[in-house]
Amino acid sequence: MVDVVVVGAGVVGLTCAIRLQRSGARVAVVTADEPAQTVSRVAAAVWYPTRTAEDPRVLEWGRRTAEELTEQARCGVPGVVLRPTRMLRRTPDEGTPWWADALPDFRTVAVDEVPAGYLGEWRFTAPTAEMGPYLDWLMERVLAGGGVVSRRRIDRLADVAGLAPVVVNATGLAAGVLAGDDRVHPVRGQVVLVGNPGLHVSVRDEENPAGMTYVHPRSRDVVLGGTFEPGDGNTAVDEATGRAILRRCAALVPELAEARVIGHRVGLRPGRRGGARVEVDPVGLPGGGRLVHSYGHGGAGVTLSWGCADEVVALCGLG
Repeated sequence: MVDVVVVGAGVVGLTCAIRLQRSGARVAVVTADEPAQTVSRVAAAVWYPTRTAEDPRVLEWGRRTAEELTEQARCGVPGVVLRPTRMLRRTPDEGTPWWADALPDFRTVAVDEVPAGYLGEWRFTAPTAEMGPYLDWLMERVLAGGGVVSRRRIDRLADVAGLAPVVVNATGLAAGVLAGDDRVHPVRGQVVLVGNPGLHVSVRDEENPAGMTYVHPRSRDVVLGGTFEPGDGNTAVDEATGRAILRRCAALVPELAEARVIGHRVGLRPGRRGGARVEVDPVGLPGGGRLVHSYGHGGAGVTLSWGCADEVVALCGLG
């Protein structure tokens, strides 16, 4: 028998598994899908608390994750890079955003340096992760730590209750059914991948009236976005949406005007009204097992992953 079963092998589940192993726990991971098939694989995976309400817990999760990813970038973890970032503002700045303290080099740009048409600009260095190699690396760490990974689709969390005294529910969107949580809902996101014409700075225009706009360079391509569509579970690519994303991003970063389109991607972020649920279930599992939830991170799964994993370890009460 293992000490903990983690259900889910996206970035939230795998980081929980690694942190639990480092605390001395024997861990098994149960997943319906391989990491390559989870929504985490589609994520642009740039540190930023997308559509996340101000909350001291969330700030601490974000801070701890930024610190961890920064250290991973310095250590050469596959796919993890520190990326200079510009966030253009269409509304006057009224102080710094609530999450600024998580990033040590955050600064507000002087008004006379802001591009025409904008009223403000924030600059900071954001950790980023290319999710293909990064998820592979996370899985390798779980296996290297003695973890057992099994692919198995479950109908209820009680199905794994007999495998360990503690179960961690990191099932993302599936938690709506598995945890009986009607606050969980899909948030559709569509992006376009294009060849990288030599960009290295991320640029965001979140307040664009035509739609949220971001340009996130990676080693071989650039992620252009995007959409944030709560309640929409359609995973089919919408061609008109893709064309609109290309237009917005080329207007923001003109170097993209002739970039070669590699493909379109659609993912369903695991949204939850009221924010992420990271807590011990008050009912628990049959037989008295402890159930710890970590789901509902929306578009901020990577941003909050390591901080939430640290809290999950404490909630498991294994020490």
